[in-house]
Amino acid sequence: MHVKEVSSKKLLKDFVLCASNFYSEDVNYIPHLKQDILALFDVQKNSLLKDGKIAAWILLDDSSIIIGRIAAFYDANQRLSKIGGIGFFECINDVSAAKMLFSTAENWLKKEGFIGADGPINFGERDKYWGLLTSPEVLPSYQENYNPMYYQHLFESNAFQLHFQQLTSEISMGTFNLDRFQKLAQRVYQNPTYQFEHLKRNQINRFANDFVSIYNQAWQHRSDFVPITLDRILATFNSLKPILIEEGIWFAYANKQPVGFYVAIPEVNQLFKHANGNLNWIAKIKFLYYRYFGKLERMRGLVFGIVPAYQNLGLETGLIIKFYEAMLKTKYYRKCELAWIGDFNPKMQSMINALGAKTSKIHYTYRKMFSL
Repeated sequence: MHVKEVSSKKLLKDFVLCASNFYSEDVNYIPHLKQDILALFDVQKNSLLKDGKIAAWILLDDSSIIIGRIAAFYDANQRLSKIGGIGFFECINDVSAAKMLFSTAENWLKKEGFIGADGPINFGERDKYWGLLTSPEVLPSYQENYNPMYYQHLFESNAFQLHFQQLTSEISMGTFNLDRFQKLAQRVYQNPTYQFEHLKRNQINRFANDFVSIYNQAWQHRSDFVPITLDRILATFNSLKPILIEEGIWFAYANKQPVGFYVAIPEVNQLFKHANGNLNWIAKIKFLYYRYFGKLERMRGLVFGIVPAYQNLGLETGLIIKFYEAMLKTKYYRKCELAWIGDFNPKMQSMINALGAKTSKIHYTYRKMFSL
């Protein structure tokens, strides 16, 4: 076995496309779109590369067949914390093969001045490619990490320790505890201090600014907090334009100041399973066909945030009910996968459970401190 650094466009293509090799017998597997992964390595498309760095490697056997891959990376904020990132890991079921990949990524991060790494994580937003799936026999959502169950053993055999759990829940129209929460929501709606508004495509800039304000207040208390920028959110909103539903994204305001949001989009893996990992012109035609003539029934919550001063005042319920009522009017969206909640946020998890949602997926984010 030997490791080869991804140092050309051809090797980067091999790095991206080899992922499917590990899932040939998995009927639930839906490959990530190669265009999405390639964008993470493109300085014109990933703003984190302006102040950060990424490296990638493939692992080949003695017959030059790819049997693994890994990437290591960091942005400006990770450089300050000295905890880098490892992600896009794929490997055969072999501890020694995994060790070669992990050691390569770790040694690169050490040379860059890092003392540890989190993984498997994304070189970007937490709602994408984040965490190791530990719940078997589930359908992957768009841009969600999906992997064989033996990966957990590979990580833990290489001294990665659980940093936090990510709990993803699903709720349907039939299980939603409507009566209880509708009454709570009405109290908030009747309070003139608060207003609720869904996103409008022709005012993307305004809502992007509101998102940045809420996000950077809501998460700033966390030790690993990374402020989000307007450029990144505008790029995200613009990339979602082909699929977003205005009434799927709600904002809460207190005295006209942004204090909360809930962002959900159609679960597009219902469509991208027909693309086979490549959004070429044929796949785009299929996408449009299934988008408008297929039977889409699932939404996916991406992120849910409330400014600390306004938490536990009913705004969470107000946002959820607004979203629920909007989806009810569509007559076809009947299920929603909620944004993952970390085990460091038990209050939010308790509220999700009270809604009637059930945990459907568990991802682990690991951390490893290096021996220096």
